[in-house]
Amino acid sequence: MLADFKEHIEQHFPELTKKRFLLACSGGIDSMVLTHLCNQSGMDFALAHCNFKLRGNESDKDEHFVRACAKKMDKPFFIQNFDTLTYVETHKVSVQMAARELRYQWFEEVMKENGISILVTAHHADDNVETFIINLSRGTGIRGLTGIPSRTRSILRPLLVFPRERISAFAEFKNIEWREEETNKETKYLRNKIRHQIVPLLKELHPTFLDNFKATLGHLKQIEALTDNHIDQLRQRLFSTEGGITRISIESLLALEPLDAYLYGLFNAYGFTEWQDVLQLLTALSGKEVRSKTHRLIKDREELLLVGIAPKVSKIHEIGASDTEVLTPIQLRIGMVERMEERDAKVLYVDKETLKYPLTLRKWQKGDYFYPMGMRGRKKLSKYFKDEKVNVLAKDEQWLLCSGDDIVWVVGRRADERFKISDKTKSILKITLNS
Repeated sequence: MLADFKEHIEQHFPELTKKRFLLACSGGIDSMVLTHLCNQSGMDFALAHCNFKLRGNESDKDEHFVRACAKKMDKPFFIQNFDTLTYVETHKVSVQMAARELRYQWFEEVMKENGISILVTAHHADDNVETFIINLSRGTGIRGLTGIPSRTRSILRPLLVFPRERISAFAEFKNIEWREEETNKETKYLRNKIRHQIVPLLKELHPTFLDNFKATLGHLKQIEALTDNHIDQLRQRLFSTEGGITRISIESLLALEPLDAYLYGLFNAYGFTEWQDVLQLLTALSGKEVRSKTHRLIKDREELLLVGIAPKVSKIHEIGASDTEVLTPIQLRIGMVERMEERDAKVLYVDKETLKYPLTLRKWQKGDYFYPMGMRGRKKLSKYFKDEKVNVLAKDEQWLLCSGDDIVWVVGRRADERFKISDKTKSILKITLNS
């Protein structure tokens, strides 16, 4: 197996022979065989072990075993203890999910602190089968049926081509020691039930089951690649991005068939999962939106607007009477002038004596109104935006210059009649928006 492993590394993971990597080691048979193979291949690596404190003294014995192994091989090692059950209670997740989140967060921290760019795990061919069946039982698309990837951005899985039987045989042949976790034998967990009850039956029905499964995964991955290529080309044709805003014609989307599948392909990469909501957005009123953790998808007349969710900024910014410049959240230049000069939407002239300091900059809110320059009476800001055909994103980014509770300027768009220059004005204040 060592010779096959070395050949596999040379062909598919040559970077592991050139730089140090972090090897996730539980102390179980899979990670101990991987550790032995990497060590025998002369690779430069450090071991990382997580003690989740779930099995009392047995968890501590696992930790001592991995520590002793690292010292025997003269390899750097990192050990971390976790209060897993507290994490479960705090984050309302399963024990398995808590352990996964904790270990990968910690692996990332260790790698960052030590200048390591690659994490290696001991997933093998049988893990791939189990994951496939789990995803199939829960319902999934092609991506969920392509199994565990052999590599992601920073994680490599060089054992993925080797079945559990071969790993076990190699461990016994080489007298490799490992720690056996008793919970791996319990069938109350879904993965263990699949491992001990379903997979053995499949292997009994078809002696070449793993080889057949591997071939099937290869076909599915090819189909996935074709689909991704098609979706990428379609996205380039339908998505138009400018100034951080991506516009997609709703008419073009509605012409796609099957629509549900195309919506998934086009928007899944942006974190959207509530597909019925995305579908309904196509026929919703302007202003309706669907959010993922990272993006907003907004209905704006005949288009959908896709935009990243930016960090929230402070809601109110004050401007003192002596301030001549504002740098954040927008840039304003402020000064006294003798008379009105250029007329421009980005320039405001006001009667300074009508202002109450400090002035404030804030985003617009529901119920806001002002007295548009040149018009009689007041107008709700929402109605003004609608009449001016201001899209949802532009409204969200709109700043208001206020004096007390009164809007002085819908910045860059329209001034308020109440603060205009008149024959009685003695002091003219000029405010310029620097775009």
